Amino acid sequence: MATISHEPVTGAKTRSPSIALLSITQMWASLAIVVMWLAVLFSAIYGPDIVSRDVSGAGTTVPSAVAVALFAFLATWPVAKYGFVHDNERGR
Repeated sequence: MATISHEPVTGAKTRSPSIALLSITQMWASLAIVVMWLAVLFSAIYGPDIVSRDVSGAGTTVPSAVAVALFAFLATWPVAKYGFVHDNERGR
């Protein structure tokens, strides 16, 4: 009885771990949010104050981290909304 040899079975192409790591949106969203809030931390520690004075010399001093924190807070929402959506909800 003769046997027929088949071509070797090729599986689905596997991505290398470094390429697979680049496609993880949750990791990049987490990294972006951490960096935003680290910017708030460092601006609170090392940043200057926002000083406002009127003609009489009286004024107000506000840490610059307040403005940075406002923008970090506003940016965290869309980054989290896009980055932490499951693949089936995104349409992939």
